[in-house]
Amino acid sequence: MGIVRLDIITNMTKLSGLKEMLSKKGVSGMTVSQVLGCGVQNGTREYELGKNVEMELLPKELVTIFVNDDNLDQLLKDISKELYTGHIGDGKIFVSDVRNVIRVRTGEDGIDALK
Repeated sequence: MGIVRLDIITNMTKLSGLKEMLSKKGVSGMTVSQVLGCGVQNGTREYELGKNVEMELLPKELVTIFVNDDNLDQLLKDISKELYTGHIGDGKIFVSDVRNVIRVRTGEDGIDALK
């Protein structure tokens, strides 16, 4: 049983639905930041190779959560389903292993620090 960090970058309009879905799935905490960014399309709504030269940074939401990896595959499917529109800008999910988590107040670590 390990701990995984998910960094979810998504369109600002998707944050409310994502928060609600994560709460229903038992995710008890998250950090949300407003960020600027773009992908390979350089911030444009349509992408043509070689024609999108100037980079435009678009407002996004960065949601960071730490979860037990037991049901990770299903959680990733649920997040993807919640964010999917089929259009450019649906977002990305970055998955990283975490060596440890420590709750400063109690000294609890590992999975216990996430409860």
